[in-house]
Amino acid sequence: MEPQTKRQSYKKEELEHHIDIDRCKGCGLCVEACPKDVLELTREINVKGYFYAQQNPEKTCIMCGMCVQVCPDVAISITPKK
Repeated sequence: MEPQTKRQSYKKEELEHHIDIDRCKGCGLCVEACPKDVLELTREINVKGYFYAQQNPEKTCIMCGMCVQVCPDVAISITPKK
């Protein structure tokens, strides 16, 4: 039997949400998946010519990870703050 790896737990205040705007193709799946309507598509274009997703600065992300799970381009991550 292999030993289980211990998974680190973090409080949401210890995490940060990041969108790689140059990877985002603006499909909007993350916007639809967000239960708190925190994400939106911008009116600016990225290097690929797409309207990319961003977090609305007036709303607070709850770090649920739904956007990370649905992003087909792996453009979204939630990581511990440095």
